Amino acid sequence: MILISYDRTFYQANCYIIADEKSREALVVDPGAGSHLWVAQSLAEHDLHLGAVLLTHGHADHVYDVATVAGEAPVYIPAPDMYRMDDPTASMPPDPSSDLVLQRIGAGPWRKPINLHEIPAQMFTSSYELVPGIPMRALPAPGHTEGSSVFLFNGQLTEDPECPLDITGRTEPIMLSGDVIFRNGIGRTDLPGSDPLQMMASLRLLVQVIKPETYILPGHGPSTTMFHEVRYSPYLHEAMS
Repeated sequence: MILISYDRTFYQANCYIIADEKSREALVVDPGAGSHLWVAQSLAEHDLHLGAVLLTHGHADHVYDVATVAGEAPVYIPAPDMYRMDDPTASMPPDPSSDLVLQRIGAGPWRKPINLHEIPAQMFTSSYELVPGIPMRALPAPGHTEGSSVFLFNGQLTEDPECPLDITGRTEPIMLSGDVIFRNGIGRTDLPGSDPLQMMASLRLLVQVIKPETYILPGHGPSTTMFHEVRYSPYLHEAMS
């Protein structure tokens, strides 16, 4: 399985490309502002074609380049965050430098993707392939936004300098956590549509159902594992207390 990442985007949000080596059909996850050139170049370099785009939630730093990246390909987002796609900048924290940053990384006006869909309901109950060869299961984890979700899959990774995980030669459990869990941190709960009590409930659920050996690919910052977060994260300790 091919897994590569890029973080030189607006607010340093992580963008991921995941693909099965046989099908060569790629799933792009969270193409934030500043990611579209990297996505196009990486797909070409790895001889991949775009199959679909997955959005973990509807904040601008994770979705801004989605129309450019996706073109006519399907784009999937959790249903409760669908309304955010009308104007994802509306829930950004007030920051007079944001427009300047967007301009400097080549982001034009917001464009809503033309082939936008809710995450299929089946994906929340069983494995589902948004692209061939990459079965995933979704788990709602609201709190950062109403629709924030994590996505679980297994994969044996291919050697690549852009791979964000260690190559072990084994099939590993992996979780795309969006802005639910970071390494030693969690997503903000003081933004429009966020809810700190829901976040605590989501964290308790993840502690209970996610295997400790699961690698976590977060929306910001370096990768981590569920074992590390359960042992060291003060936020998970607070949620469980």
